[in-house]
Amino acid sequence: MIIVDTSVWSLAFRRRGSPAPIPSIVTFLYRLIENDEPIGVPGIVLQELLAGVKDDAQAKRLEGLMRGFALLLADRDQHLLAARISTACRKAGVAAATVDCLIAAQSIATDSALLTVDENFSRISRHCALRLLSPPSATR
Repeated sequence: MIIVDTSVWSLAFRRRGSPAPIPSIVTFLYRLIENDEPIGVPGIVLQELLAGVKDDAQAKRLEGLMRGFALLLADRDQHLLAARISTACRKAGVAAATVDCLIAAQSIATDSALLTVDENFSRISRHCALRLLSPPSATR
């Protein structure tokens, strides 16, 4: 399974008001979806996405779009792993948000790769078994 982080979904759902090209990471995500790759969405990622919408109509649309992907709810062991990841990062002098540690823990626990453009996960991955998916030319 591939877990997709908020940073990638945000780019994918961003309104296209200008003729700017679609970021390569979004093109890669579209390819994964077209190829029916199993994609997981941590509950906290869904929450972050929905917290960023402007109105109920946009929230309903987003909820509908996200229903097609497996929703991953963290269990006790994943929360414990997230705390261990946070502690390991802190001991190494790496600032790691609680939410990011939970997403990392869910990725590790489900033996999934994480698709993200958030550089914080690169730093976190040096202190745990987090696997990052590195698509070709995945830049913003």
